[in-house]
Amino acid sequence: MKFAFLFVDGVGLKPPAADNPVNPEVCPALCRLMQRHCVPIDANLGVDGLPQSATGQATMFTGVNASKHMGRHCEGFPGPGLRDLVRQDNLFLQLRARGKKVKFADAFLVESADELESRRFKSVTTIMALTAPETISTISDLSDDDAVLQDLTRTTIRDRYPNIPEISPIDAAHHLFDVMRAYDFTLFEYFQTDAAGHTLDYERACSVLREYDAFLSTLMRFTQAAGITLLLTSDHGNIESMSERGHTRNPVPFISFGPKEAEIRANVKSLVDVTPTILEFI
Repeated sequence: MKFAFLFVDGVGLKPPAADNPVNPEVCPALCRLMQRHCVPIDANLGVDGLPQSATGQATMFTGVNASKHMGRHCEGFPGPGLRDLVRQDNLFLQLRARGKKVKFADAFLVESADELESRRFKSVTTIMALTAPETISTISDLSDDDAVLQDLTRTTIRDRYPNIPEISPIDAAHHLFDVMRAYDFTLFEYFQTDAAGHTLDYERACSVLREYDAFLSTLMRFTQAAGITLLLTSDHGNIESMSERGHTRNPVPFISFGPKEAEIRANVKSLVDVTPTILEFI
């Protein structure tokens, strides 16, 4: 069984409201998945305060409640305690131990894992990828259309890499599907949603969601035809409440679309369950 896992940063579930751009007029494909192929799951993890990226992602990719482990929600880049937790055991290591072919499809703007390791600040997913360096995608992979940039269209690197052409979100979906056909498990992370949520700029949020939806709707058609199960979840809420600059305590979506989708969804109640469920069904 093959999985395509879309991690979308900062997207929670909230009823329709004037400050909620996650609606069918803006992102119909995502909303259709949320209505028909989704369960709400907990991102608060039994800890007071607003959930944050470092502990939410560490929980998602280890199966350990990182917020309880740390005694609080930790934002941004993980500190030493969380880095150690992720390095000791994570989804990529578990999948590799089972003999699965794994790829982190986001292109890092580096030429090697050593160059990536030398960076001072690393996200949870970067740390996880470095425990299994063969999963890493580089700038050369991006140039060859064998990876996807985190913004989908490559607009954010236009000035730095003028020889790498911009593409459409639909092109990005084609490239990602070409990658995932060769692997048992492919991860793609998108964090423009969380960045837009922090701006309180409703139109920017709508623009980001429209781009992602064009990508998502195209990818859905490909994965459905290929029998690949598409998973989508988030680490915490944010963009669904554009009147609040910070994160929210709203539940986040856990979407499964494809083979065994109902059984997969039935297993997941919180971020803690994401990694164990993938390992059970792959």
